Amino acid sequence: MSEPDVGHTPRATASDVLAAQARLRRHLDVTPMHYAERFGCWLKLENLQRTGSYKVRGALNALMAARERGDDRTVITASAGNHAQGMAWAAYRLGVPAITVMPKNAPATKVAGVAHWGATVRLHGETYDEAKAFAAELAAQNGFRLLSAFDDVDVIAGQGTVGLEIASVLMPDVVIVPIGGGGLASGVALALKSQGVRIVGAQVEGVDAMARVLRGDHSPFSPVATLADGVRVKEPGLLTRALLADLLDDVVIVREAELRETLVRLALEEHVIAEGAGALALAAGRRVAGKRKVAVVSGGNVDAGVLAQLLSEVRPRPPRKPRRRLRETAAEVPAIAAIAPAAHMATPRRRNDLAASAPSGGGEPRLRRATAARIERTPHAIAEELPA
Repeated sequence: MSEPDVGHTPRATASDVLAAQARLRRHLDVTPMHYAERFGCWLKLENLQRTGSYKVRGALNALMAARERGDDRTVITASAGNHAQGMAWAAYRLGVPAITVMPKNAPATKVAGVAHWGATVRLHGETYDEAKAFAAELAAQNGFRLLSAFDDVDVIAGQGTVGLEIASVLMPDVVIVPIGGGGLASGVALALKSQGVRIVGAQVEGVDAMARVLRGDHSPFSPVATLADGVRVKEPGLLTRALLADLLDDVVIVREAELRETLVRLALEEHVIAEGAGALALAAGRRVAGKRKVAVVSGGNVDAGVLAQLLSEVRPRPPRKPRRRLRETAAEVPAIAAIAPAAHMATPRRRNDLAASAPSGGGEPRLRRATAARIERTPHAIAEELPA
């Protein structure tokens, strides 16, 4: 399969993301933002998107853009699962014939989701890259349109609408995005980088193809098995790596154990069901500083058996107890009292005295303002960390 020449391929821009938003707003709802207090991070809940993943954004935008150009060919794509589901749903809505090639070890829930929307499913190979090569072969033999899961201008632009929706709710300091092939991170960076937002990618240890390429390591690479099957990519996109080389601020590499614990904590503490790749950005968020952090929960299509096993095996550490912060210290009170004149200090009043303070012309009673600030007190000092 020959790769596209980046120098002669149109590069996605912020204008493409805005055009994608105009196309998609009639078909897709805005996914909610949720503040995970125990993590100290906002969550963009793309697990609540149609088909359970952000991938439907890029697939639908690519099919709609192709229809605008008059391209009505059968579409074929390779995917580990979420992109295939998104394209199947988009093809069903637009009446476009679609074929998806998925690895043989793809989660059963994702294969069933593709078949539900009427797309043809072909299982081939053990990895995404083997499925991708087979899809390219079928496209060349039959004249199908081969749609990349991430290395396509329209797909990148569609994924970038996630960033526009985040900015419509709050302006974050940093957005953390999981990276497989790089489509989501590229789109979000196009949408938010010009507004001064830091974009940080998250990858799993041993499944960090994009991080290796960005630091100049082009040696042969085989990703290890991981819970985050949605980002298990051997060869990242050429278009996406060019964009991320310019726009990405950092990449955080997460250990598999951290990912598993974060997924379980999301389910137990925040009541958010995420797949492995969906919990990846939040797992990386522990090492990212920012007052307004946003982690993209990219998908929630986790296999029921895998989730049950994780909940039974993983015992997450208890979160750190919150610290009570007093608004003022006792030492500040004498200084405040000394500055305020005694004549203006509020005196104790009986409840029935409120009626006497009402103005003769009617209206509600006016209470005198106390200049001494209220002090929060706790009856006993409690140690933050109890001995085991």
